Amino acid sequence: MSYWGYHLVLDCSDCNREAITNPDVIREFSHTLVEEIDMVAYGDPQVIHFGHNEPHLTGWTLIQLIETSNIVAHFCDESGEGYIDIFSCKQYNVDTAVDVVERFFQPRKIRKTFLTRQAD
Repeated sequence: MSYWGYHLVLDCSDCNREAITNPDVIREFSHTLVEEIDMVAYGDPQVIHFGHNEPHLTGWTLIQLIETSNIVAHFCDESGEGYIDIFSCKQYNVDTAVDVVERFFQPRKIRKTFLTRQAD
């Protein structure tokens, strides 16, 4: 069966702190992920550091539009956690996406949730 969308949700614990606090690494992650899961970027990634009013929430956020939807990630400076979502109406290889996350951020553990999306 074909679905309208494919949504991978990754909850990553104890990531490499140097990687998740470096905007250049996060940008390179975005470019590499888009290429390796065979997507087309729509513009440059936005990589923004915010949440400064709540130290436990402070961190870098990535937003990368792709022609078939988006990639969004938030990394927490204090806890070393990473939360990554890949949503696309074009199918992609989930294992490849997880491999890219592991290579860039070396999380101790990844909780993976994969959803197929269909309105009816």
